[in-house]
Amino acid sequence: MQVDRSLILKLETLARLELSEDERSQLTGDLNKILAMVEKLEQLDTSNVEPLVYINDVENTLREDEIKYQVSQEAALANAPDKDERYFKVPKVM
Repeated sequence: MQVDRSLILKLETLARLELSEDERSQLTGDLNKILAMVEKLEQLDTSNVEPLVYINDVENTLREDEIKYQVSQEAALANAPDKDERYFKVPKVM
């Protein structure tokens, strides 16, 4: 695949960008270099390489769920600007 001016103009429209001619030519060159690097990587023989699933062998250590520092209902509602006996009152949102 080769990046040309028409592709850059299409990408510019899709991304809602306004590029100058210098920026377009620089972007064309940069994208062509990236595609050349990817083509070079595709030539590598990876038949004997094991797929990498995780970077390291560390397992996720989970902790038990414990209730700590629980606030009473009265304390939670103490500074509420508008409340009834048990709940915060908030304006309706449509």
